[in-house]
Amino acid sequence: MIGRFGGLIGTLALGLSGCGDAGTLQNASWPLHGRDSSAQRFAPIDQINTSTVDRLGLVFAHDLGTDRGQEATPIMVDGVLYLASAHNVIEAVDATSGELLWQYDPQVRAESARGCCGPVSRGVAVEDGRVFVGAIDGRLIALDATTGQPVWEVQTIDQDDRLAVNYTITGAPRVVGDLVLIGNGGAEFGARGYVTAHDRATGERRWRFYTVPGEPGVPDNAASDSAMAIARETWAGEWWKYGGGGTAWDAIEYDPELGLVYIGVGNGSPWNHDMRSDGKGDNLFLSSIVAVDAATGEYHWHFQTTPADSWDYTATQNIILADLEIDGSMRKVLMQAPKNGFFYVLDRETGEFISGEPFVNVTWATGLDPKTGRPIEVPSARYYRTGEPSFQFPSSGGGHNWPPMAFSPETGLVYIPAQDVGMPFAEAEEEQVIGAYTSGVAMDGGGAMTQEERDALYAGMKGYLIAWNPHTQREAWRVNEVAPFNGGVLATGGGLVFAGNTARELVAYDASTGDRLWSFDAQTAVSAPPITYVIDGVQYVAVLSGWGGGWPLTGGVMALQAGKAVGPNRLLVFALEGQETLPAFTPPTMPRRAIVSARPTDEAAIARGNQLYARYCLRCHGTGVVSAGAYPDLRASGLVSGPAFHTVVIDGALAPNGMPGFADKLTPAQLEDIRTFIQARSFEDLGAN
Repeated sequence: MIGRFGGLIGTLALGLSGCGDAGTLQNASWPLHGRDSSAQRFAPIDQINTSTVDRLGLVFAHDLGTDRGQEATPIMVDGVLYLASAHNVIEAVDATSGELLWQYDPQVRAESARGCCGPVSRGVAVEDGRVFVGAIDGRLIALDATTGQPVWEVQTIDQDDRLAVNYTITGAPRVVGDLVLIGNGGAEFGARGYVTAHDRATGERRWRFYTVPGEPGVPDNAASDSAMAIARETWAGEWWKYGGGGTAWDAIEYDPELGLVYIGVGNGSPWNHDMRSDGKGDNLFLSSIVAVDAATGEYHWHFQTTPADSWDYTATQNIILADLEIDGSMRKVLMQAPKNGFFYVLDRETGEFISGEPFVNVTWATGLDPKTGRPIEVPSARYYRTGEPSFQFPSSGGGHNWPPMAFSPETGLVYIPAQDVGMPFAEAEEEQVIGAYTSGVAMDGGGAMTQEERDALYAGMKGYLIAWNPHTQREAWRVNEVAPFNGGVLATGGGLVFAGNTARELVAYDASTGDRLWSFDAQTAVSAPPITYVIDGVQYVAVLSGWGGGWPLTGGVMALQAGKAVGPNRLLVFALEGQETLPAFTPPTMPRRAIVSARPTDEAAIARGNQLYARYCLRCHGTGVVSAGAYPDLRASGLVSGPAFHTVVIDGALAPNGMPGFADKLTPAQLEDIRTFIQARSFEDLGAN
């Protein structure tokens, strides 16, 4: 049982300077992704507090010049905010005035459609006068922090790998001593995950840790060799043909006291355990937290949250470090709320399971083994064994996804942007195509459901901000959101929790009670996490606004629960007595006229097109062909019914704008099936208008 909370970890790089207590600081930075090495996203600053927050106002808004969505944590060092926008465009902005100091564009638009969830970035790393950028096309780039000019760049993805084209980078690099660490994504398309450490000064590779084993008999000669000897015994079949998965696309944290790096590992490629590994073995290190030596990459321990994952239940969600008193002794712990719906407290020295309970609706398992933390699965969850679909919670979107949670050592609570969303899992009948959405799960473009079924499904989708007590493994309070997939979280010494939502707001809550104390209309949904800092005795709160990635792109009608949430992407900065306002904005209107005068009658073609659309088009153009993001709503696009459809989709005429060509994946006959499906959906929704 967990007792009362202790203090912060050892001596942390808090980024604080000046004199007096936290409320009278002259300067306080936000130098790391999670603010300090604890990654708690807590700032002990209290100028903005429960009594003064009603005076909070906009100081400036900086337009990012895109509508493709924002997920990054700004980094603030020496009075400068370093931003990563869509397509990895990097900007340095004066943190008090909003003046643009420089901009760097790595020119990745033609590559940006490779990933699963839009051309997004979760940020940069800044250290010793350099800004480190992970680009979608796999490059790690070091920029001069003063000028924005490139100092060095390296390609982190082996270009002679047959799966190289399927990799992307959306996560923020992490600086660990004289190293820069970067992971990657791409497990949905066929990839083998790894984290690489590069020399901070030169970019030279120092070590690499693979998260899943490769083809038998082909040596890696990597830091993970001893770990792969352990992992290989938990795999079967010919998994390497699909890559295996296990991409580390977000959570990488570092404990300088222990000298350990903690890697959050993702899902399998494909998801379907039967297809991936003949339905055998736990498939290490999928859906695991792996601890490695920071200097060498040598394996220390692992904890697997979802053995033999078959549902995209990644453990890539953010990791928080803290010191807690447990059974009368102080323990160094880490905490995570991964996709699978359970909240975990682990010993971060050994990986020992301490406690875990569901923080959202979980139907795939009845609980966790109290000694090992292994899930106690319900038999129906293994859809490939039963031959029957399993409708279960959470969906592949998870009970908690990438928007980071925060921990306040003052309240002892963790604040989680959580959601209840269900999903049917069933084995795919069609052959999987590497480079397409290779899940091994039956995909549906939203055309197989009736309107009544869609309405019932969407009505059951809910989002929350949950205050979770890791001492009791119980909820302390919750705020009901209007839709799932809300923004990341900031906790402060002023007794506040800041979080964005899909209803176009940034909101401040009382950290102890969840009472809503202040809000701001951002004119677009806020998914990115806020930060706070102090310059010359003034506390600021900053956040990137703009909807894109994850549910906003693929959620279709579900994403419209919150209303028309797509709008201008901006950096918003607030302080007490701020008086600025945003320009008037009219949300975009929904399409009103169908692209055909009658619904197509070829039901077989519509059914085939439904599955093909789900595999190749849904991640950008939305479930049911309803785009709630910044991509065209194809139900109202005249391009679909003309010859330009082939030119764009097959020939790649718009590839420079981020719309790839599919000549190597789709035949002309398959394109016609997709066209027929889109036309059917267009008439179903818009034909009566």
